[in-house]
Amino acid sequence: MPEINQRQPLWLKWLQEILIGILMTCAAVSAQSNGGQSTMLSGLVSPHDYLQKRASSYDRTGGNNDFYEIAAGDTLTLFDDSGPGIITHIWITIASPEQYHLKKLVLRMYWDGETSPSVETPIGDFFGLGLGDYFQFESIPLSVAADKALNSFFPMPFHKRARITVTNEGKEGVDAFYFNIDYQALHHDLPADTLYFHAQYRQATPANGWTNQWESNDNAAVNAKKNLDGENNYVWMEATGQGHFVGVTMSILQNQDGWWGEGDDMFFVDGEKRPSINGTGSEDYFLGAWAFGHPFSYALFGAPVVGPELAGSRSSVYRFHLDSPIPFTTSLRATIEHGHANHRSDNFFSVAYWYQKEPHAALPALPIMEQRLPRIYPVGGPGNAAQ
Repeated sequence: MPEINQRQPLWLKWLQEILIGILMTCAAVSAQSNGGQSTMLSGLVSPHDYLQKRASSYDRTGGNNDFYEIAAGDTLTLFDDSGPGIITHIWITIASPEQYHLKKLVLRMYWDGETSPSVETPIGDFFGLGLGDYFQFESIPLSVAADKALNSFFPMPFHKRARITVTNEGKEGVDAFYFNIDYQALHHDLPADTLYFHAQYRQATPANGWTNQWESNDNAAVNAKKNLDGENNYVWMEATGQGHFVGVTMSILQNQDGWWGEGDDMFFVDGEKRPSINGTGSEDYFLGAWAFGHPFSYALFGAPVVGPELAGSRSSVYRFHLDSPIPFTTSLRATIEHGHANHRSDNFFSVAYWYQKEPHAALPALPIMEQRLPRIYPVGGPGNAAQ
């Protein structure tokens, strides 16, 4: 930091102080936005007390067939190993002739011998691809790289054992399923209070609105509707126990014309009747503004797919609370309105991500494969044929 000369004119000293303040603020903002990179770099100077390992689909014969086939109806075990350990990275790419295979392959994760999975979701949805199509985006915990590379950097600790599977619920076989799962085999036990990774899939096809008698989102009858307690909100996740919410990916297939948002996020912590966290609109929660306007993809938030405001349009969004996870001690209900006070009837597909102590409440039943496929429903309203 430059030294201020006491013999300088007072106005010049003030100017120096202002410039120093600006530089310090910019440095703080840069450090915060690149916190993950800074932490990784600073960790390089310290010794690491683990054995780096990888579970992968490499060819056990030494050849170049570094993949597995998955017949229709079959389950492939990607990972099954003892702890203590931490899975730090998952990379997957898939060659399949079947349309919507991202919705038809189901990813499950089990920690420490549990019979009820802590993660159960279509594989595309887990990586933010909620409508069965590939697109590219980059965030800190999840990214999809060119051309069809799925990446997760969520840390996934386990004390005794971890198991990860993929089940093909499609009608055709997967020609090639490639994967690398990087993990740390620890030389010491994890702390007893270590939280486990969880992910919950939800969908509403459609999220039934309370009316289809409207012409635009700002109709007086729509705007006058009140919603203080989240009744009929779209639910991202419900959990019981102790933990913290870290984010959500969501995709929308519109059944109606107009902007699909206008819905407030509402978080009900530890049995609250009124949400202690209440947002101002869908694009606001995902840290954009004014119905987005164009796609964007940042470290903690993004809308990598932004469709026109018409029936049949597709959008995908994400928000991660890595800067400030939302803690709960007994329960959490994370929700968002579908239109103001839930007046719209679009299709929502989402995965919520959180960490908590075990045991966890049973996840909602996964909809059957045919119900997970994106299609427009006859709900009435602007742009929809059914009235």
